[in-house]
Amino acid sequence: MFRDGVTLVTLGAALCGGLLSPSLRAEPLKKQTSVVSVQVEDLHPFTRFAYIPADTEMWTIRFEKANTVKVPTKITYTTDTNCRPELTLFRDPGGSMECPRMRAGSPTIAYEITYSYRGQELASDEFGLGYFLFQVYLRPNELVSTIRSALADRKLSRAEKASYFKITTSREQAKRVVIDEGQSAFCDKMLTDGVWTSIDPNCLERINYKVITTPSDYIAVRVDPVLAP
Repeated sequence: MFRDGVTLVTLGAALCGGLLSPSLRAEPLKKQTSVVSVQVEDLHPFTRFAYIPADTEMWTIRFEKANTVKVPTKITYTTDTNCRPELTLFRDPGGSMECPRMRAGSPTIAYEITYSYRGQELASDEFGLGYFLFQVYLRPNELVSTIRSALADRKLSRAEKASYFKITTSREQAKRVVIDEGQSAFCDKMLTDGVWTSIDPNCLERINYKVITTPSDYIAVRVDPVLAP
């Protein structure tokens, strides 16, 4: 019984000591310093050029419409060092669009000239059956008042409005890196268990490259206003 009493006293002292001893306080979390960087870049929306695939059937290029739109002239990139895309993804069902953030600004008036053309059919066709669109953007002062008035006239047909513009096409040369077969040595190979191996183990394969100039894969289309149709 004495032993049981000692056990109870000891247990009680331990419990009391635990209650009377000062509790440990959690250290406050250190707040991370947020650094926000902002970068502004100029956009260059005004160009008379568009680029279409070289296999386009050129005779299918057709004027569609010309109307005034607002286009951004600057884009602002805002980045926060504390930004955590994985948290943004769960917080925003739309994804991590705000991490980092891109914002287009400084809009200005432009004339959007739209043409259609026909090429090889793709899954992303605007019209289907291989029809696509391209646009160029002109400043209002690039069009004389006569053209601006004509484009605003709803009574004019598409053909009449098209007569206020002309297109010219050109295909530039592009540089490519290809294998120089004349300066290269190849080994005969066979396929074994999904791996290509040389038939002659003593054969040393040597591959050299060269730069050649070939026609570009794209055709440049230039759109210019004309003073009189």
